[in-house]
Amino acid sequence: MDKFITVQQAAEKIHDGMTVMVGGFLGVGNPIALIDALVEKGVKDLTIICNDTAYPEVGVGKLITNHQVKNLIATHIGTNNNTIEQMNSGELHVTLQPQGTLAEQIRAAGAGLGGVLTQTGLGTIVEEGKQKVTVDGKEYLLEKPVHADVAIIGAIISDESGNLVFKGTSQNFCPLMATAADMVIVEPQEIVKTGSIAPENVKTTGIFVDYIIKK
Repeated sequence: MDKFITVQQAAEKIHDGMTVMVGGFLGVGNPIALIDALVEKGVKDLTIICNDTAYPEVGVGKLITNHQVKNLIATHIGTNNNTIEQMNSGELHVTLQPQGTLAEQIRAAGAGLGGVLTQTGLGTIVEEGKQKVTVDGKEYLLEKPVHADVAIIGAIISDESGNLVFKGTSQNFCPLMATAADMVIVEPQEIVKTGSIAPENVKTTGIFVDYIIKK
């Protein structure tokens, strides 16, 4: 199966109101060209799931700056003043989750689990509206799986089958998100022949990847 598409074709697969996971950390690991295409397209009312909103003019931060996001689920927003301003004005609904909790919620979705139990957030605003479960006398929060319509991720290397290699913080959330969305689009920096990546270096296997952006 030929998974190759252009940046423009990838952008056309993302529509108003979709829930979109964006991999990476402070823009590293974001699919930069695809995000730029989404800004140009003007797709709106998105629900974005990501570690952070980077900076106002970097990666996923551009979608915030351009007022294309309606709901945000993230672990921190302090590096993007536009996110903070839109949250405070009520334009953007923000759900902040502890980083490890969000990672496990995404992992749970990818693994088909009903949720994860954690003590992180007990006694804080994080627990508001959430079910509590007692196990062996200890109380836990039930954090439900987090799923998306589409995951858009950046990779250092992809082979022609979609097997992916990440480096450093570019792998932040990317491998998890590739398992937890109905559609997965990857934007690699380099494309190589299938079989040329050592199996132990593959962080996401091609079975999870639907489309590879070829520039």
